Amino acid sequence: MTAAAKSTVELAAEQAAHWNGPGGQNWLKAQARLDHLMAGITRDVLALANAQPGEKAIDVGCGPGTTTAALAASVGPEGHVLGVDISQVLIDAAATRRLSNATFLVADAGAHPFEAASVDLIFSRFGVMFFGDPVAAFTNLRRALKPSGRLAFVCWRSAQDNPWSLAPVKAAAPFLPLPPRPGPEDPGQFAFGDRARVERILKGAGFTGLAIEPLDVEIWMGRDPADVVANAGRFGPLSRPLAEAEPAAAARAKAAIVEALVPHATKDGVSLPGGCWLVSARPG
Repeated sequence: MTAAAKSTVELAAEQAAHWNGPGGQNWLKAQARLDHLMAGITRDVLALANAQPGEKAIDVGCGPGTTTAALAASVGPEGHVLGVDISQVLIDAAATRRLSNATFLVADAGAHPFEAASVDLIFSRFGVMFFGDPVAAFTNLRRALKPSGRLAFVCWRSAQDNPWSLAPVKAAAPFLPLPPRPGPEDPGQFAFGDRARVERILKGAGFTGLAIEPLDVEIWMGRDPADVVANAGRFGPLSRPLAEAEPAAAARAKAAIVEALVPHATKDGVSLPGGCWLVSARPG
């Protein structure tokens, strides 16, 4: 069943179940690694957001609070950041940061009744691609912005623009029963890969002054191919297929991934290209 055949309530429930279960737990286990992987991207999207002292911000899909902490440092003691995520697991981890000028909330940012015209910045690092009804979700977020406020987020481009994610899956595919790939309109990691779709969603939600710029990066995946394979079994699109496969099939898949990654291994680790959109807009 595609997203088009499911209600937004069903899609939201699926996302909540995933991120309150294995998705959230596995993210926590991989947090240090993921922060390393995303370090350059995080720097660039925070620069785009340009949070200022005294501002109020919402961090959509804040996870364990890495970006919330960075925003809180920028807005200072006179400002405030609200970190929102659907995962209780991740919000509990974020709360342990004990930031004096930030609070954390378990909620669906696309539907939560935020105070109208109350914040200067809506921010997200890879947290906006999972909305069941993205136009409605961004409309809800726009309402929370002051007339002078702004939106700034980063999202992945297409799977083809992200060999760091695609290469291991392609190598393992002959040996594993992989789930069907989401359709272009379905929620998921690469749901905002089409620039025209991102523009259509944001304009439909009432945003103006759109800027959607490509960001090309090298994604560090691990110390060596064996390290990448070990972590593929813990987090990401191959974690469940590897766990459910027969041992012999899993072993063949892992060997194929190693073979595919050997050409990309250097003394600094394994890196492959990645592609994102840096997106900014203002409320109409």
